[in-house]
Formats: sequence, structure tokens, C-alpha cells
Amino acid sequence: MSIWWSLHLRREAASVPLARRLLLGTMETAGVDPDISYDLSVALTEACANAVEHGGGRDTGEASEAYRVTAYLDGEKCRIEVADSGPGFPTRRGPLRGGPMTLPAPGAESGRGLCLIEQLADHVHVRNRPGRGAVVSFDKVLKWRKGALLDVS
Repeated sequence: MSIWWSLHLRREAASVPLARRLLLGTMETAGVDPDISYDLSVALTEACANAVEHGGGRDTGEASEAYRVTAYLDGEKCRIEVADSGPGFPTRRGPLRGGPMTLPAPGAESGRGLCLIEQLADHVHVRNRPGRGAVVSFDKVLKWRKGALLDVS
């Protein structure tokens, strides 16, 4: 058995905890280990917060007012994608490009989200879609509680 869901959310702060709660509820129901669920929910929160803050297009159309979250729980892995219609990520150096991650200054109020996602997930991929926004996708190998619905062991 596998679980797949996708949400089309407005770029509003209230959408972030909604996505997080849906993910946590899905994982709890499926029987995912709570520590893994927590890590993925924090990573999802960071990705959604980025989409809310930076994910709007230059126009005022409906597409720029929304972002999409998709989650797949299948066997041994959970994969999450957050796609927006913003300008995309600036060019940077870091693990996503093969070099060491540069952390923001200690007093900076932003810039830690992708670093945190990279620490919490097993694999992270960020891609810009010129003229259509950015996609952050990440996955993590799952651990299961005994008797879990989706446990593949």
C-alpha cells in the first residue's frame, strides 16, 4: 500500500500549519516512526514558509497566489515536493550544488530554511523553472512502528 496526496494552497501563513498537520496525520495513521515524522514535518514547514514568503510571481494572477505540496509515502521512503510560481532561488554554493553549505550570518533573520531541510532529509533537490517558479523536493527513508499499515519489512 502507498499513500499519495497533493494540496494546492494559497500563499498565506495559515497554509503552512495545515500542510504540516496533514503530513503528520498521514504518517501517524500509516505508522511511521514519530522521530522521522517530526523531521519531515519540520522540513515541510520550512519549504512551505519559503513558498509563502518568496513564491509569488511578478503578476497578480491566481498562479502567483498559490503553491503546491505533494507527498508520497511508498514502501521505504517518503518524498515531498513544494512547488511555487516565484522567481526561483538565487545561484548559490552548497550541497545542492556539490560544495559546502554556507550558513547565513548569526543575526540574519532568514536563509536557514534550506540548510535545515538538508539536515533533516536524506536527499534534497532544488530546481528553478524559469518563468514558472521553483521546486524543492526532499525524501527520507522511513522507519515504522510495529504493526504499521505500510510497513514493508
